[in-house]
Amino acid sequence: MERRPSPVRPPGESTSLWHQGLSLGSKALQDATPLKGFDAYVVGFHPAKDDPSMQMEAHHYCRQVNDDFLQCVLFDGNTAEANLIGVEYIVSERLYGTLPEAERGYWHPHNFEVLGGSLIAPGLPEPAERALMAMLMNSYGKTWHTWHTGRLDTGPGDTLPLGEPMLMWSFNRDGQCDPALEQHRDQAMDVDRAKKRASRSELVERAHPQDGVALLDDAFPDSTPIPGAVDRSTGR
Repeated sequence: MERRPSPVRPPGESTSLWHQGLSLGSKALQDATPLKGFDAYVVGFHPAKDDPSMQMEAHHYCRQVNDDFLQCVLFDGNTAEANLIGVEYIVSERLYGTLPEAERGYWHPHNFEVLGGSLIAPGLPEPAERALMAMLMNSYGKTWHTWHTGRLDTGPGDTLPLGEPMLMWSFNRDGQCDPALEQHRDQAMDVDRAKKRASRSELVERAHPQDGVALLDDAFPDSTPIPGAVDRSTGR
């Protein structure tokens, strides 16, 4: 699997005997049970809902709680030095339908990410990746980023988590994600977007119209829809 290092290294020292002793002690004596099971790994892109020009590559490590709910911790890379940048909760279409109307505005749709090939599961054989993507069809995610560490293609961002958490969204049309951001990830991780779209084309027939697909249309007026990623209210 190709390495994706973090764009920034936070300030501070990590060479003290106290730090080394704490690390050794925790490994020997403490139980990290809540962290077990976060072993589903997917990589995608997130724009900020209120400022979609702010875009990041996000590495998701997820635990499937049940058939309708996943919990993910988000990092800016996949190395031991990766920075924790946020969290994402994923619910099925069925659970999304139980949410109050006011709550639904926090949850972004996933069909474009799946059908457009931008969401990938590095290291999985194609059939296994396609099965994972089929499970994510028609689902929704609620994502908060607490740290904008920047992008590997343009340079580092904040060296520490600053300000308020940002509610993130999904790209839902071709032409919304910065092509340079996509290309940098795809080249580094050997992603053939056209091949992935073709492989997942059979999933289009499973796609249902979703809320929030058209939310970024005004910010990206030249973007174009793809089959299967349709806004429930506009039909486009």
